[in-house]
Amino acid sequence: MSTVKRTVKRTAALSRRLMLQGAGVAMALPWLESLPVWGSESASGGDASPFPQRFAALFMACGVNANHWWAKGSGAEMELGKSLEPMMPYRKKMNFVQGLFNKNATGVGIHPGQTGNILSGASLQKGAELRGGISVDQMLANHLGQDTAQPSMVLGCEQPITGYHETNFSMAYSSHISWQNATSPVPMEVYPSLAFDSLFDNQGSRRNQSVLDRVKEQAASLSRRASSGDRSKLDEYLTSVREVEKRIERLRDDRDQAADRAQHRGRSLVSMERPDNGLPEDIRQHMQLMCDIVALAFQTDKTRIATLLLCRDISGLFYPFLDVRKAHHSGSHDDLSDDWEKVSRYYCSQIAYLAGRLDAMQEGDGTVLDHSCLLFVNNMWSGSKHDSRKVPLLTVGGLSGTIETGRVLNYLDRGDENRKLCSLYLTIMNRMGLPAKQFGDTDQQLADF
Repeated sequence: MSTVKRTVKRTAALSRRLMLQGAGVAMALPWLESLPVWGSESASGGDASPFPQRFAALFMACGVNANHWWAKGSGAEMELGKSLEPMMPYRKKMNFVQGLFNKNATGVGIHPGQTGNILSGASLQKGAELRGGISVDQMLANHLGQDTAQPSMVLGCEQPITGYHETNFSMAYSSHISWQNATSPVPMEVYPSLAFDSLFDNQGSRRNQSVLDRVKEQAASLSRRASSGDRSKLDEYLTSVREVEKRIERLRDDRDQAADRAQHRGRSLVSMERPDNGLPEDIRQHMQLMCDIVALAFQTDKTRIATLLLCRDISGLFYPFLDVRKAHHSGSHDDLSDDWEKVSRYYCSQIAYLAGRLDAMQEGDGTVLDHSCLLFVNNMWSGSKHDSRKVPLLTVGGLSGTIETGRVLNYLDRGDENRKLCSLYLTIMNRMGLPAKQFGDTDQQLADF
């Protein structure tokens, strides 16, 4: 498709989407049955589902506590290991997938070489020149992103780091999971306030003024025209936006002050430590806000593709709220400890939180979660052994009925050719309408998924 045709198609799609606009702000609205918003054209066009399909990948590094990362059974009767307990409410909508691996992340040394290709399956090059492959999220964004204001959303909760690992791989591989091509990671937004502003096209000197205050007259007029059910949905959405916005307000000041400090010291924000760099000191607040922003972006169809790097590889995050003393990376070297189980469970709670947010958003006879596929993936099984011969992985959401859920799937004994991560990615791409025949190191879909 030519650039002109893509631009025309995107403009047409966006013009049919219901927006609230005010001074320096634009707020896309969720699907409302009684009003002509996005989705109605798809329904009349005969698509299998009138609702957009979404994909998000959440990443944790350095393995899990293997003793407590297990599942057995199916559906509402599925039994979950201790670290997976946050997923209990979503057992019928999840798949626990065991035994998949990324061949090009094995036998290459520890950390960066096990991370930079987690969503691409590409062979990574050592030394000064970056070379890997495009990630699954960007494949989807390139082919499907013309229908949304943002082709994709790439977020993180830690600043990327530079330099080289002892294995001679660039630390850029440890810091990024989303890659736009073989040589370039997608710039990652780590500041919640800037991610929020991007979501609502919030610009200029009015950024400190509530986005809801700037669209309240339009919102009231719209509410009067909507059905009672849609009025309730609209009120819930606007309340949710305001709750997120209130949490963002203080962080915006922190980030602006940090930028001033960095300029005064002649340093970059990337080189400064949390919280001096303006990032939330409490990582719980940071991760939850990023999940909220992904949820709002999916609800309003701002984008249908997202990645969230919860922590980078060789992470220095601390977890005092878990009563865990060691930092993330050093703690992973004792991966069968009670402390690392707490960390594993905490990260699982992040995808459970996002799943819960999406599952509370009604969309037709289902929810936004029902029309999505959320992927939680780790770059290794054991942090103490740096073992990436299989990776912890689960998915949540049925992707508009194209994924059967409530299952435990084990590929460990099916042979290496039949347990490739890229086979899972190829399957997801095909079910989202991307007719790719090959991705990364595979040309076959994942059997039984």
